[in-house]
Amino acid sequence: MFAVDPAFETGSAALASLPLSEVRLQRDARFPWLIVIPRRANAREIEDLTRADRSRLVEEVIVAGRAVRAMGEALGSPVLKLNIAALGNLTAQLHVHVVGRRSDDPAWPGSVWGLPGAAVYAPADESAVRAAALLVLTG
Repeated sequence: MFAVDPAFETGSAALASLPLSEVRLQRDARFPWLIVIPRRANAREIEDLTRADRSRLVEEVIVAGRAVRAMGEALGSPVLKLNIAALGNLTAQLHVHVVGRRSDDPAWPGSVWGLPGAAVYAPADESAVRAAALLVLTG
């Protein structure tokens, strides 16, 4: 049976369900950031998915990228580059990070991984990025 790894609960929040995946909002206002988690029990690597699920995952990651761009626009901070990664070193459950980067973000041009000091969204900003992302994800 599929369940989202509890490790995701601390830094992210449920946002939307796509045909294959759960999409979560990473709660770090420094970056527009979504996590795409295929609903497949015990999947740790992309190779654990069927061919059809791999294709579906790629399409859902592309849609998540569009949503991340919309999140940046909603805050007046256009995304310059998308970083897409399936790391899983700390949380083994298969998941794909889709992170919007800007040349003025606090990690640019380096990596966002392990950067201390996550910033909490102001309530109005979180509402705006959620609405922008949902419009793309469910539209």
